Amino acid sequence: MCVAGWEVSAGKTIGKTLVLLVLVVIMVLAGLLWFDYLGAIEMKKTFAPVYELLGLAPQTSDTADKVENAVIADLEQDRMSKIIEEYDMRSQELDKREADILVKEAQNEQMAQELDDRRLALEESEKTFNNEKKKAEDREVNIRTRAEYLNSMPPKSAVDILLAMDDQDFIDTIRMVDKIAEESGKGSNVAYWMSLMPAERVAEITRKMGSKPQSLN
Repeated sequence: MCVAGWEVSAGKTIGKTLVLLVLVVIMVLAGLLWFDYLGAIEMKKTFAPVYELLGLAPQTSDTADKVENAVIADLEQDRMSKIIEEYDMRSQELDKREADILVKEAQNEQMAQELDDRRLALEESEKTFNNEKKKAEDREVNIRTRAEYLNSMPPKSAVDILLAMDDQDFIDTIRMVDKIAEESGKGSNVAYWMSLMPAERVAEITRKMGSKPQSLN
């Protein structure tokens, strides 16, 4: 009776051991299946029937690479976007600087043109002044020559020539005669010539000489 009891007890122990072994094997297989599904280990071919039976798509190295590549692509896209944005800002800044430079160049060109116009106007004014000065000098030379010529003539002939002149030439000539007489220390012939002229002309000449400065003009 004792032997029979022991046999029954041994049978139960062996049964429990077998059940535990089966459970361990199932847990190991389930663990391997889970890690393979996550891509931590590579046993896709072994568990392929199980995946098909359960309708699962395990994680593969290709999937992980695609995810990693997608992340890298996003980072690269962000980097390129920042570079493009920075380039656009730099381009806008350069465009603004170029526009400012063009405005300043236009202003400088306008100032240069104004200065050139002023220079030309000054040169023209100086040229006109020199021409007028030379004309005045030439006129003075001609009047001096005429006055000297009149001084060398008989009074009646000198008076006839003076009366034929217009009033301005008349005045300029007799003033030059007075000047030559002063320079030479001799008496002027003007008073005597005037005494030989009609009173009306003498009065007109005297009036104009009193209203004009001592000038050839």
